[in-house]
This record gives sequence, C-alpha cells and structure tokens, in this order.
Amino acid sequence: MKQKTKKKGTLYLLRRFLPYYKKYKWIMVLDLLCAALTTLCELVLPMLVRRITDAATSETLALTVTLVLRCGILYLVLRLIDTAAQYFMASVGHIMGTHLETDMRRDFFGHLQKLSFSYYDNTKVGTLMSRMTSDLFDVTEFAHHCPEEIFIAGVKIICSFVLLCGMSVPLTLIVFSIIPPMILALSFFNRRMRSGFRESRQQVGELNSQIEDSLLGVRVVKSFANESVEEEKFDKGNRKYLSIKTKVYHIMAGFQASTRLFDGLMYITVVVAGALFMIKGDIRAADYVAYLMFVTTLLTSIRRIVEFAEQFQRGMTGIERFCEVMDVEPDIQDDRNAVELEGVQGEVTFRDVSFRYETETENVLTHLDLTVRAGESIALVGPSGGGKTTLCSLIPRFYEVTGGQILIDGKDIRSVTLSSLRESIGVVAQDVYLFSGTVRENIAYGKQGATDREIEEAARLAGAHDFITSLPDGYDTYVGERGVKLSGGQKQRISIARVFLKNPPVLILDEATSALDNESERLVQQSLERLAKGRTTFTIAHRLTTIRNADRILVLTENGIAESGTHNELLQRDGLYAELYRMYSAT
Repeated sequence: MKQKTKKKGTLYLLRRFLPYYKKYKWIMVLDLLCAALTTLCELVLPMLVRRITDAATSETLALTVTLVLRCGILYLVLRLIDTAAQYFMASVGHIMGTHLETDMRRDFFGHLQKLSFSYYDNTKVGTLMSRMTSDLFDVTEFAHHCPEEIFIAGVKIICSFVLLCGMSVPLTLIVFSIIPPMILALSFFNRRMRSGFRESRQQVGELNSQIEDSLLGVRVVKSFANESVEEEKFDKGNRKYLSIKTKVYHIMAGFQASTRLFDGLMYITVVVAGALFMIKGDIRAADYVAYLMFVTTLLTSIRRIVEFAEQFQRGMTGIERFCEVMDVEPDIQDDRNAVELEGVQGEVTFRDVSFRYETETENVLTHLDLTVRAGESIALVGPSGGGKTTLCSLIPRFYEVTGGQILIDGKDIRSVTLSSLRESIGVVAQDVYLFSGTVRENIAYGKQGATDREIEEAARLAGAHDFITSLPDGYDTYVGERGVKLSGGQKQRISIARVFLKNPPVLILDEATSALDNESERLVQQSLERLAKGRTTFTIAHRLTTIRNADRILVLTENGIAESGTHNELLQRDGLYAELYRMYSAT
C-alpha cells in the first residue's frame, strides 16, 4: 500500500480540486457575474459622491436637485440589482458548494471501499470519519466563497487603481505602494496558519477515534469500572487540541493585528499625502473625498480577505487531507485483463505461497503448497501465530500473496475480478458484524434483492427462523448497533443465514463457535454442518471436537504444514495434533 504523505503545495491542491467545478461551471459563471454586480455598486458610490462634491464646490453652483435625484435614483437601482445578486450568491452559490461536497464525499467513500484490509489495519476509523465530515464541510465553504472573494477583491483593486490614477497618478502610487509589504506580512502568517490548522485537524481525527473507541467499548469500560481512566485519556487528547488551537489563534491574532496596522498606515497616508496634494492644487476637494472613500472600499476588501483567510486555510487543509486518502493506491485491484469467475466447482490450490504483512519483516507463510479438492472439508488447527487466519484471508484476496499463487479451479485468483471471486466465497467469522437495521435487512445483505421467502428459507437452514419469529417484530426487529440487542448465538446464526442466502461454493469458517456457550455452540455447529455440506470448506477451530468429521485436518505452525490427515489418523500418529487434542480434552 503506497501512501503519499508528502506535503502538497497550494497550486497542486487547487489543480486536484478544480475538476469538481466542471459540472457546475455555468452556476459559477453566474455567481461571479453577480459578484461583479455587487462590486459595481460599491465602486459607483464614491464616484457619485465625487460628482456631487465637485458640483457643490464649483464656482458655477452646478449642484442642483435634478443632479442629486439622478444620482440617488441611479444608486437605488444599483442597490436593487445588488440585492438580487446577493440573494443568488447566498442561496444558489452555497447550494453549488454543497453539491461539490456531496461529489467529493461520494468519491472519498467509493475510494475507501477499494482499499484493502492492510490499509485499515494501520488507519483509525475516527480519523477517516473526520476527513469525510468536518473536513469536507470546510471545503464546501471554501468552494463557494474562494472564487467570489478572490474575484471581488481583484475587481475592486484593479478598478480602484484605474479610477484613482485618473485623479492623481502620484498619490495613487503612494497609496498602492503599501499593499506589497501588506501582502508579504499576511503571507507569512498565512503559511503558519495553514500548518496550525492541519495539526488541529489531525488532532480532531485522533479525538474522534478515541471517542469512538471508548463508546464502542463502553461495556468493557463499565465492567472494569474504568470510567476515570477513559476520562483521563480523553482529557489528555482534549488538552492537546486546546494547546494546538491556542497556538493557531495567536497566529491569527498576529495576522489580524498586522492588517489593522496596515489599515492605519493606508488611511493616514491618504489623509496626509492627499491634503498636501490638495494644498499644492494637484487634486480637488472632490478627488480628496473620493480617495478617502475608495481607500475605505479597498480596506473593506482586504478585511474580507482577512476574515476569509481562516476559511481559506481550513478549506486548503481539508482538500489536502482529502487528497492524502485519495492518493493511497489500492494494493489489491482487478488486473487490466481480469475475467469473471464463473461455474466455480471449488478446487483451491496454494502453489509455493509466501506471505508477510507490510509492517513485518518475517513471513507468516513460506513456500506453502496445498491442494483442496472441490467439496472437501479442510480443518486448520495449530498454535496462535501459525498463519491459519492469514491463509484463509488470502483466498478472497483480502491480502495479496507476496510470493507464489492461489488458484480456484485452476485459475489464478489475480486473473479474475475481485467481485466475482468474493461472490464465490462465504465467510463466517468469530466476530460477527451486524449492521444497524432489522434482522431481515441483515440477512438480505447476503444477496441484494432477495425475496422474503428466500430470506426466511435461509434463516430456517441456519436454525434461526424460530428465534427470529419469537422476537417482538419478527424479521422486522431492530437489532441495535452491531446487533447489541441479540445474543452471541443469535447473531452468529443470522450471519450464517446471510451466507446461506449468498450460497457460495467455497466457505471459510474462522473460529465461528469459539465465543459461544455450549448450548449456542451446539445450535450453531448444526447450522454450520448444514451450510458446509457440498461446499469446499476451510474451518479454523480451537475447539477440536468441532472438526473431528473434517475430511482432512492440517496442523499449521510457523514452519508450515506440520501434519495432515483425518482425526483418527492424526491421533494414531501421536504428534502435535494428538497433543493439542489431549490438552483440549483435559480442559
């Protein structure tokens, strides 16, 4: 799994983000047109005041009621246009931003579905949820406001410069000479703010992950009376977040204080320099008033940019964190020439297979060879760490072999599509995961579009129908988050019904009864025996009494397959399996 964690530049991030505007380019054009109209209204006002002032101070007494009324009506019309434009920007513009957020979240979630187990082994779910929710919300605000603010500021600065040059080039150059050092100072603080916001986002993800971990494990917390321990852990992370945010706000304070300093410099420059130019007769009183008003307009634009700076940095940080995940290349994906796996009989062959996890240096499996006939029942036993679960996880390509190949019916599993491969394999694990919803919805997860009759038949085969019908709402009973309202045996039988509905030719049973009480184990074992009939079955078990009827038992150790044979053959051999069986029988 290749993850690109190198810090990305602003231009790179914008290039990655801009394609999302493509679907909404005409809305964006209209939005910027409205922004131009609102800007026009602000720029016209100083010119109207200049015209009235000029008329009032002229020797010909050109100031008349007609002139004043014309100026007033013109400005009123512009204000009405400004109101309509502002409504469009505030409504349709924000809706466009929400569409962009929706598109990005869709792509983000779709990409997460493509990533293999190895990615999730090293990534906290809470962090991903933070990136998918709060980060993308910040991107929404950025997506809408960024083009507007940049466009409005650009139009105001350029138009102001042109109009003011028409009054006095020297005074205009003096006023605008303050802008470059202002930009340099603000850029310094901007860079530091972005770094701070990135750090705060990472800490928010850590907090989310910690909260999720604590709440999902709330029963364990309470059973050990460790509420204070969890509070202490949370308080430590929360205080770290406070420290980061405090540093960020100190930077923001410097940013805003610098802006106010440059505001004052620009005002005093216009007041003093403008007055001197007026004394010398280089500008008129009307021009002086217009300069003061244009400087107010300029500073208003700069203040809006200042206010937008935090949003801009949050948005860029959100885009960066979005790209970090999107740039993770799935290490397991369909080959370009992959074909559908059809008509599966169920013969599984391991040919010189080796495997090690990304974070490990030692192989879990080394040069393993194994052939399992179609319909054969194989049991895997042995000490922990021997690679039993790993071996079974390689068959559906949850992980990729690092050497050799695995074949189903003679076809390399890397040459067939992942969807067709996994549709041919059913997995019943020890840790049953039920989705928040009804019993019916959880069983139907095994076959999309299944009828009620098919769902009930699968439940009967799994030995679950009777207890389901005794529930308050039968098949429509809400199971709670992760199936919390059901017992372990009930959850396991629902998971078995799900696989019955899927009806795969290859079956993997990963310690499916190890966490159950004796009565539940008996019921689930009966269901599993019905499920395994006629299918190629791999059973991982610590309770050796559950696998005595397997066609073949493999004793898997860190050195590979140590023993192979039926239950009776291995007992007669009096080797590792016999020792394990005696240990189990003695408990």
